[in-house]
Amino acid sequence: MKFNFFNKNTQVTTNHEGAKAYIMSPEMELYTAVVTTGLNDSFYEAGNSRLERIKALIEKCNPEFVARLAVYARTQMNLRSIPMVLSVELARKTSGNSIVSKTVNRVVLRADEITEMLAYYQIANERTQTKKLNKLSKQIQKGLVASFNNFDEYQFAKYNRNAEVKLKDALFLVHPKAKDADQQLIFNKIASDSLATPYTWETELSALGKNRFENESARALAFTKKWEEMIESKKIGYMALLRNLRNILEANVSGNHIEMICSYLSNEKAVLSSKQLPFRFLSAYREIKMMKSKYASAILDALEDAVMCSAKNIKGFGINTSVVIACDVSGSMQHAISPKSSIFLYDIGLMLAMLLQSQCKNVVSGMFGDTWKIINMPKRNVLTNVQEYYRREGEVGYSTNGHLVIENLIKKKEVVDKVMLFTDTQMWNSNHTSHSFAKSWTNYKKIAPDAKLYLFDLSGYVKLPIDIQKNDVYLLAGWSDKIFDILSAMEDTKSALEKINQITL
Repeated sequence: MKFNFFNKNTQVTTNHEGAKAYIMSPEMELYTAVVTTGLNDSFYEAGNSRLERIKALIEKCNPEFVARLAVYARTQMNLRSIPMVLSVELARKTSGNSIVSKTVNRVVLRADEITEMLAYYQIANERTQTKKLNKLSKQIQKGLVASFNNFDEYQFAKYNRNAEVKLKDALFLVHPKAKDADQQLIFNKIASDSLATPYTWETELSALGKNRFENESARALAFTKKWEEMIESKKIGYMALLRNLRNILEANVSGNHIEMICSYLSNEKAVLSSKQLPFRFLSAYREIKMMKSKYASAILDALEDAVMCSAKNIKGFGINTSVVIACDVSGSMQHAISPKSSIFLYDIGLMLAMLLQSQCKNVVSGMFGDTWKIINMPKRNVLTNVQEYYRREGEVGYSTNGHLVIENLIKKKEVVDKVMLFTDTQMWNSNHTSHSFAKSWTNYKKIAPDAKLYLFDLSGYVKLPIDIQKNDVYLLAGWSDKIFDILSAMEDTKSALEKINQITL
């Protein structure tokens, strides 16, 4: 099925800065809002403006598009909570077909997502009585029935938490039918709270912490040995290892164990299967860089190697394709992606920009605020490059003069193939001249008629600085390196939404 993704008549408005801007279609707006949503504990609360906006947009979009977007967000962009929201809201919007159950089965990829979906269902349907989850949507139930048979005892036990909706609650509500006798045994254990305690770093350290020790030195030595034992076991997941690097170094594990960690961190197969969002590596890098451990340098090198592994599959551009990469470091980009995060929008922009730069052969990169400044960096050491940009962001000021990237090309009469901006799209000409971002691009097309402009939207605001329906302008959104897969599709003149529409349910 084809959808009418773009407005026939472009609506012109103003952005947060009062500059001329363009309204997106509901589908494009929902796409950008979904893939730039940093979910946190308060996201589901009533009154959350991003959640309310997403719910309103779902009502305006075709159900099949919403379903495909949910699958895309979970399987391609590696987002977890927002696909649950889309699935539940889709169930409120549509009934009488299998679209919801198919979507649920595609987006529930971890055992705890069963309970998370039910927790959001409870909130979305304002269930406040004792039986908060009675009269569950038949389609949600059907999808979760299938999901229950996708996990083993370890996976259920690992995520069997004392949350608002417990795994046992979900079992009794959904009534899954076991696929075989072994699966029925697991369901019985869930019902009787007798799942085997899983081997995880949390359970291992928690059990050790309950022991009594002669003194603090004995306690520290026990934790050192426990970390070394867990590293040797190879049972610590990639994300867990990434998040515990500081704890491991502080535990003073041996050099041999550090080598094991570095080998695992930089293993290409492990990196790709971990499906980490790029800024996770940046967070770990910054934390280790501040430590005084003698092994910090080895860990930093391993993280750089890991990032290069993740960048290998990015389809960059060869020597015959000239590229300009511009990073927005304006004031509006200096907002944390969630209340408890130390990662800012411009960190994500810098990270994605340096990943792309590492795969391009003919590229100029820089940052813009009050001014536009070219800062070319080596192709290796992506995380080091991000840190260098981070250190120098004050050199260009904090306005949103994105048009200066284009004006510089016009001034030099330089023809390039692709101009790529990593931004929150809230452009504004602080110099109050007649230039606007859209006007600058129109003028540039006169000297470079084949040039293409790519806006990487990192915030999911409603308004764009330019009409994306003409003059070879394309919009991408999100925080994952998977956005570059869409970039590759755009080389075949497919929009981001057309890429999503190819997903089968």
